[in-house]
Amino acid sequence: FDIQLKGSGPTPFSRNGDGKSAIGPVIREYIVSEAMFHLGVPTTRALAAVATGDYVDREEPLPGAVFTRVASSHIRIGTFQYFAIRDDHEGLRALLDYSIKRHYPEIIGPSNAPVLFLEKVIEAQTTLVAKWMGVGFIHGVMNTDNSSISGETIDFGPCAFMENFNFNRVFSYIDRNGRYSYMNQATIIYWNLSRLADCLVPLVDSDEDKAKEILGRELEKIQDIFLAKWISEMGRKLGILNPTSSDQKLITDWLELLEEGDHDFTNSFRELLALFMGESTASSIEKTEKFKEFEKSWKERIQNQACGLDEVVTLMNSKNPIFIPRNHLVEKAIQGAQNGDLSVFHQLNELLQNPFEQQPKYDHFKEPAAVDQRVCTTYCGT
Repeated sequence: FDIQLKGSGPTPFSRNGDGKSAIGPVIREYIVSEAMFHLGVPTTRALAAVATGDYVDREEPLPGAVFTRVASSHIRIGTFQYFAIRDDHEGLRALLDYSIKRHYPEIIGPSNAPVLFLEKVIEAQTTLVAKWMGVGFIHGVMNTDNSSISGETIDFGPCAFMENFNFNRVFSYIDRNGRYSYMNQATIIYWNLSRLADCLVPLVDSDEDKAKEILGRELEKIQDIFLAKWISEMGRKLGILNPTSSDQKLITDWLELLEEGDHDFTNSFRELLALFMGESTASSIEKTEKFKEFEKSWKERIQNQACGLDEVVTLMNSKNPIFIPRNHLVEKAIQGAQNGDLSVFHQLNELLQNPFEQQPKYDHFKEPAAVDQRVCTTYCGT
């Protein structure tokens, strides 16, 4: 494991910043990274959040803190770019060899190791982003320096979990054009992996055109690989044990219903199951004609599987959390911490250890924010 400090002061990569962090980003990363782990999403972990006793200058003076992050490594696509932009082929080779030994030792040896390495990172990153989208997570700053080669979620800056569903939802204050919006995360991971391929060109073949052709063939597979993973992730949330490409329309129809009705992404999957089981008396889902058409197709799909309905229920309960770190609750924890009150911080960390289980004492934490409580913009802050 690697340990890294966030907010401890300037480093050679701080540009003109002070390298410090206010307590807000520290609290956010602690809560969200631990929640991601318990949601089953690959992620870096939180080891410690420590108040410094100092103030950092932002729009206003804010109490400072340091976050200690643990990761399988902190090697990012941007790490490869650091050497590639300097034409440091020896450094690139050393970094590649080290990365393979550390994360993908099964491909040590073959002469086409750089290509196999790209395949491994494609697999890891497409899996990760599909899982993000399955829990309604939006990273916020999905640049190459925030894309780890291990496929772990890293650098929780202006990230957020979506409540009322929108395909183009954006939270990050700096993302004014939707570059890192919910659905665009699939496009951005293609871009980031293409930049990794650029770095590997001199390691693949001395003939640059030949190397680009070889790597290009791997990049051409990304969209199909991601789509299959997304369909698998979303289809299983709908109770489909073995989703296939033919389920894409059913998934899209459901998401369009959520967007049109401004429905909560997390709660709606649980409500759908409750409706199916005849248990829901206060569902927010309106039974419009479009919903009835979807419901008919969905019931036919899950009832025609070679399994009992108990297995469908178990699958949906295991893929659809009851609790997520809702933005207004994270903000409440941050505001409390700034004033020396860590009660909400501790409550969130406790309940999010078991996000798929009913926890009656925390029932109020599963409710979406009221319209006037919605947090629509998030900030990095470091």
